[in-house]
Amino acid sequence: MREIDASQITKAVRDLCIQANSVLPESLEQCIRCGAAKEQSDAGKAVFADLCANLDAARENSLPICQDTGMAVIFMQLGQDVHITGGGLREAVNAGVAAGYLEGYLRCSVVGDPLERVNTTNNTPAVLHIDIVSGENIRIDVCPKGFGSENMSALKMLTPAASEADIIGFVTDTIAKAGSNPCPPIVVGVGIGGDFEQCAFLAKKALCRDISVRNPKPLYAELEAKMLESVNRLGIGPQGFGGSVTALAVNIEQAPTHIAGLPVAVNVGCHVTRHASTVL
Repeated sequence: MREIDASQITKAVRDLCIQANSVLPESLEQCIRCGAAKEQSDAGKAVFADLCANLDAARENSLPICQDTGMAVIFMQLGQDVHITGGGLREAVNAGVAAGYLEGYLRCSVVGDPLERVNTTNNTPAVLHIDIVSGENIRIDVCPKGFGSENMSALKMLTPAASEADIIGFVTDTIAKAGSNPCPPIVVGVGIGGDFEQCAFLAKKALCRDISVRNPKPLYAELEAKMLESVNRLGIGPQGFGGSVTALAVNIEQAPTHIAGLPVAVNVGCHVTRHASTVL
């Protein structure tokens, strides 16, 4: 049994909130920087140049990449041989989010009730997903999620009779309806399987996978490529000005499902699809 003090979790979450909002994952940043070479429209190339300048400014001045610093979504793999001392886990996580957003001068965008709409003033509570795993470590992934892209997400309860073309069509139609709203070029997270809520969870988790890593199962890796091609044929282009690069990547996560179902969820990430991780 290994003991980890709650204060260590708080500090880790604090630091990751600030890091994720100011520096993109390396593979995503490189994909954006290479985008201008792939983009065919002059307007699109100009947008990519602006995006790269923005990334440089954020890093050099320790500023957020985007003014919407998101709702803090946290995936935690908690080793079953870990004993947390000095406080509760959820309280430690929320203390870290509050410290990161206030001390990092990040915009606080969370309201305490969806209808009363009163800002909590420190961006808490976080959306916390905990997975109990073997071992005595804690892996923490902090994924700030802006809502310009989140609002464009969708879920559809297909049946097993749905074809591959139907699945690709649903994903493509979702992005077509989104248009310029999610600030393309986008990253598309797709969940397939599970039930209603697990499917949405898979789509969100897919956005946290490094975009240079394909699904390990060839069937889904091929489907990722087909979806990416289909989305980019839409011609929405960078920031909606038209062009050949609407999406930078499509990531699929799948799970077992019921014999009568085929849920598919699409979680859209803007070009600032942020995530940062650490292991305690």
